[in-house]
Amino acid sequence: MKKLELHWKILIGMVLGILFGFAMTQLEWGADFVNDWINPLGTIFVKLLKLIAIPLILASLVKGISDLKDISKFRNIGLRTIGIYISTTVVAITIGLLLVNVLKPGIGISEETITKLTETYSNDSGVTSKLEEASRQKDSGPLQFLQDMVPDNAFNALGDNSLMLQVIFFTIFLGISMLLIGEKRAKPLKDFFDSLNDVVLKMVDLIMLTAPVAVFALLANVVVSSGDPDLLYALLKYAGVVVLGLGLMIGFYCLVVSTFTRYNPLTFLSKISPAQLLAFSTSSSAATLPVTMERVEEHIGVDKEVSSFVLPVGATINMDGTSLYQGVAAVFIAQALSFDLTFADQLTIVLTALLASIGSAAVPGAGMVMLVIVLESIGFPPDKLAIGLALIFAVDRPLDMCRTVVNVTGDATVAMMVAKSVGKLGKPKVQNWDDHLDEVYRKE
Repeated sequence: MKKLELHWKILIGMVLGILFGFAMTQLEWGADFVNDWINPLGTIFVKLLKLIAIPLILASLVKGISDLKDISKFRNIGLRTIGIYISTTVVAITIGLLLVNVLKPGIGISEETITKLTETYSNDSGVTSKLEEASRQKDSGPLQFLQDMVPDNAFNALGDNSLMLQVIFFTIFLGISMLLIGEKRAKPLKDFFDSLNDVVLKMVDLIMLTAPVAVFALLANVVVSSGDPDLLYALLKYAGVVVLGLGLMIGFYCLVVSTFTRYNPLTFLSKISPAQLLAFSTSSSAATLPVTMERVEEHIGVDKEVSSFVLPVGATINMDGTSLYQGVAAVFIAQALSFDLTFADQLTIVLTALLASIGSAAVPGAGMVMLVIVLESIGFPPDKLAIGLALIFAVDRPLDMCRTVVNVTGDATVAMMVAKSVGKLGKPKVQNWDDHLDEVYRKE
């Protein structure tokens, strides 16, 4: 009997998790049972992925840069990566704005629904915390983003997953310095990071063995904590516009992959599907990063010299799905609350969403912080910001799951494009968790 592919196992786990979650909502003690006995399995899985994210960035990026032998190659990869990421983000925001202006999901939302949503969510801790974080970011200076990239203590940066840009900066600095001291002097350190990279990738393989059970737990918890179904139905049109836009963005990626890299788009989606499914389950590009790197390198054939830079940077600054959501959500809120937007306002949304996506953290819920910044940029009344967020808070988590899938798919697409442009897109070299067991269990 043929062994099921990993993505099918994860998909089965997701479906069973959703069904189990719905079944538990029918029981008085169901939500508590899922929270106490099921959700911890998913939480442990996400922690394991986050545990290896920074070691993987450190090892793979140092290895990738030190393998280049020529700093000019790294400059070419860096410039192309940033340029393509900015281009795809602009495309995503444009798609979102076109859809929300044509379909107008905010028109027709009843005053009763707006009142109920406001009463339910405007004082929610999730909404208030997003407003506070957005206010902190807005008050920072114009070059705060660059300041935040440079760590004052490498070990503090390496010990905090939210400081991924600082880790990338330090790692690039370290890798370039290794190039400059010459191959002979750098060899001991290079051998260490090469070995560390192999070990961390093996850890990814081992963690992925538990992925089907983990996504079962994560999805079951999402279902039992989803809130009032009536409010979800009231926002169905808005959610449908966001999902339609995200689907079109996936189609755009497939078109780019097909035309630019000459790679079968269906094969591309099949190869990265485990990363997409985990992105959906965890709502975190950062947590999914180890799996994204493993799929792109081993299953698609992107050289580590490219993937080790493009993917960690993408997980931090490339938020295509989130940026598309910004455009739809901002206009939806304006439509629902009768706040007129000019063409200049919509251009401001494009620019602000682009800039906000670069500084946004790759964690669940970061999109709403960005949204506050976008709304303030178009002069949205400050006293109505909480109401605006309350309008969409009920469906934010499921939409966050969907847009994280697009973020991860965009990262993989750009990695392929950059690899193809520099001649680093080769044949896949799949490795399994048990490849070296014969070396461990030697026969007497």
